[in-house]
Amino acid sequence: MITSTRRVSPDKSEVRIAFSLEDTADVKDVADIPQTFPDLEQRLQPVPPCVSLRESVQVHKEHCRMAREFHQVKHEIAAIEDRKRQLLAELVEDEKVAMEIARLEEEFLRLTEENRTLMTVHNECAQQLERLCLPNQTRQDSS
Repeated sequence: MITSTRRVSPDKSEVRIAFSLEDTADVKDVADIPQTFPDLEQRLQPVPPCVSLRESVQVHKEHCRMAREFHQVKHEIAAIEDRKRQLLAELVEDEKVAMEIARLEEEFLRLTEENRTLMTVHNECAQQLERLCLPNQTRQDSS
């Protein structure tokens, strides 16, 4: 354990720094962590730690963990926004289909009513023709 005590100025209290070079497990882990995160602005990139200070290494690890989480969340947001765009496109398409269905239903009702009218006219004409043909048949039968 190395300890250093220093007085910055006569009116300030002492600053004491202590660190140990014996426990290097944290230092070895720092080499495994990527040093840049392309999704982060330059000013937000984790600063390499002072490997002789355990706290610095821990802060660096935490910063890298948060950068990885940021990267993951950013990609999840992008995926969700893509899905939102897909759903909106589907919604627009569904609305077009619904409008077409409504138009076709309206046309069907109009044509059904027109068919009823035509069937009524046809039946009336058939009856009228039958009435007109009946006296002619009786005249032909009698002659």
